[in-house]
Amino acid sequence: MSVKALNTSLFSLLIACCLGLAQPSQAQQLQTFSGEIMDDLCAKDKSHQSMMEQMKSMSNDPVTCTKKCVELGAHYVLYDSKKDVVYKLDNPDKAEPFAGKQVRIQGTLQKNKIKIASIEAGGSPPGTGK
Repeated sequence: MSVKALNTSLFSLLIACCLGLAQPSQAQQLQTFSGEIMDDLCAKDKSHQSMMEQMKSMSNDPVTCTKKCVELGAHYVLYDSKKDVVYKLDNPDKAEPFAGKQVRIQGTLQKNKIKIASIEAGGSPPGTGK
């Protein structure tokens, strides 16, 4: 085998190995997260209740509460009540249509911040048993 043919074979093998290793790690990073799209102020209390009692304009509605809190400077987050974890979100524009609602997010997690690949409504609110 010539040196050129050997180099070409080694290069091809190296490329194949790199591609083979890169694909599983990318697939492993994509995760599913579930919870409620909340604002970070209410998520600290794990509920909208305190905010809704303080501000009657929230009208006892999680959707209204979340949107009003964001208008006042809060940020959209995902609150997973089962794990008791609050995740920051990389793209609030994707979360806004789901404010105050239960969702499933496909994405990658980096330092407690989810990079959203997709988001969809899903699940039932905590305590409903549905």
